[in-house]
Amino acid sequence: MPELPEVETTRRGLVPVLAGRSVARVEVLHPRMLRRQPDPVDFVPRLSGQVVGELRRRGKFLLIEVGEGLTWVFHLGMSGRMSITTREAPRHPHTRVVVRTDAGREVRMVDPRTFGFTSVLTADELAESSIARLGPDALTALPSARELASGAAGRRVATKTLLLDQRYLAGLGNIYADEVLFAAAVAGDRPAGSLSLAEVGAIRTAIGRVLADGLEHGGTSLDDLAYLLPDGRAGRHLEYLSVYGREGKPCRRCGAPIVKARINGRSSHRCPACQA
Repeated sequence: MPELPEVETTRRGLVPVLAGRSVARVEVLHPRMLRRQPDPVDFVPRLSGQVVGELRRRGKFLLIEVGEGLTWVFHLGMSGRMSITTREAPRHPHTRVVVRTDAGREVRMVDPRTFGFTSVLTADELAESSIARLGPDALTALPSARELASGAAGRRVATKTLLLDQRYLAGLGNIYADEVLFAAAVAGDRPAGSLSLAEVGAIRTAIGRVLADGLEHGGTSLDDLAYLLPDGRAGRHLEYLSVYGREGKPCRRCGAPIVKARINGRSSHRCPACQA
């Protein structure tokens, strides 16, 4: 039987497949995916037979209520994705976790590099996890410029490093941090505490615009195609990037060559002419 089209890997896409369904079968095909489960042997029995409740997102985490007081947690890492299909469909060779509902649909976590993880946590475990220490969500709860500036005040850490700190602001990754800083005309290696309120305001405006554009274009699939949409298509945002992955190419704004460097161990791209 041919594989059915897979739905979008977001809260909106998962709701019609999972909400109100019960979990009929759970398979863990790679034990590394349970490394954030306090006791890995708890994962399958905690999830099996549960009815799926509310689905939500916080930063880079997908959170799904299952049963009473339990939360099913997903983090896709750098190369993970969710596949929602039928039980008869051939499995991708890097399928790591399979959860089948009572309707016969399967939620498959595919992750070639196993940087992602999943767990089922009690309320107390969730309160003690890294999720509880996340900052405000960059897409849905972006703080005011003054609040962001207050969090950066006196900080000597590089501005890009602060943007990637999920305790400061949850949801930004390496690609989009570079794009935000270019749009705001701020160099990523600037000490965060050196930014003016106007510069922080420009960063705040850029965050909303960059994330909205990325979502509109289906995300960024790089040449390795590690990230794909659930139906197997590549995200189209790569062609719209201003600086990330464009080292040596002319800046779309001024024509100067884009440069690549490392900031706190992360590859970073900027226009030396446009970003002060």
